[in-house]
Amino acid sequence: METTDLSSPAYWEDETPDLRGNPVGSGIQQGLVEFVAAEPRLRGHVLMATSGSEGEPKWIALSKRALRASAESVNAHLETTPEDRWLCALPTFHVGGFGVHARAFVGRSPVMTFEGRWRDRASEFVSCCERNRISLTTLTPTQVHDLVVGGFPAPASMRVVVVGGGRLDPEIGAAARELGWPVLASFGMTETASQVATETLSALGEPFSGEWLPVLPAWEASTGEGGCLRLRGKALFSGTVRRTTRGVWFFEPLSRDEDGWFVTRDRVEIRQERNGRSALRFLGRLDDRVKKLGELVSIDALRERLDGILGQHRNRVAFLALPDERMEHRFVVVVETSEESSVEIEEAVKRFNREALPFERIDEVCRIERLPRSALGKVVWGELRQRLSG
Repeated sequence: METTDLSSPAYWEDETPDLRGNPVGSGIQQGLVEFVAAEPRLRGHVLMATSGSEGEPKWIALSKRALRASAESVNAHLETTPEDRWLCALPTFHVGGFGVHARAFVGRSPVMTFEGRWRDRASEFVSCCERNRISLTTLTPTQVHDLVVGGFPAPASMRVVVVGGGRLDPEIGAAARELGWPVLASFGMTETASQVATETLSALGEPFSGEWLPVLPAWEASTGEGGCLRLRGKALFSGTVRRTTRGVWFFEPLSRDEDGWFVTRDRVEIRQERNGRSALRFLGRLDDRVKKLGELVSIDALRERLDGILGQHRNRVAFLALPDERMEHRFVVVVETSEESSVEIEEAVKRFNREALPFERIDEVCRIERLPRSALGKVVWGELRQRLSG
């Protein structure tokens, strides 16, 4: 699939379903290719493999029409022109990498690919940008972190770096801006074919915040029960391909509430800006809260606090909750054993516990050779939990 020419008009006109995931032919995908090819509702669709961060894999079906609608919306927001030059540094079996190619196609801009895995190759990425006079790219917070830790200045040609796939820490964002990287925080998901909300170009003239993100014009956004984000727009997915417990594949069409909204499990705040547009602030996942010692605790909020104490070491540490018979849950910090600054991390954990309430404190520190990560650099929480339970 990676060799497909996504800049070709023939690709965007082709109705054959495009199944993206890895690897096709593995046991987990037994019968999937045949099912997708035979399902008429999946004609003209691209299917992105995802499991969120854990759980049974599923495939999000995005029509090529939805992908183009998202690309047009993002291009308008970033004021792209055919003179811009995109660099894709993310895999195209994720919507983040695929979206770069879609934007280049609809905007008639050239696009280049930074081949191979990212780890320890930040300097090569910078050289590639300089050599090809890249002006636009999309990166994950992990990639921006590596650029900052390496102290790499941005090439003069770089105009915008959209950061997606997770929250960009304000300290790292500010440091990236100091190095000349024009980072813009964004919020999106596979189900929306890319971004829902992104900082504006005018934000590049201000100190980095990344907190309140303007909603792109392509979207209507509101909040529902529990503060969960609700969306309406042309770039929404068509449905999900899943597998039953007996191994039979089926297509589940997009479900909307009685008012036609797609209801996510992301908790947000929404406010109206002076220009009449809305902006959102991400608060966490609906399912990120657990009970410990009878108190409801947000894991995302605790991770954010720990990240602030860890500083540049945050990318080598994972924070998670595990079931516990006595306390309901215990909080565990997992550190990569290859990390050279283990003493600093241990001190950061001690400081966190001194400042935390009793039901927020870290109960255990574990070490692991490598944290399991997805191709985008996200921790695969399900796999990590399995390793710890083993």
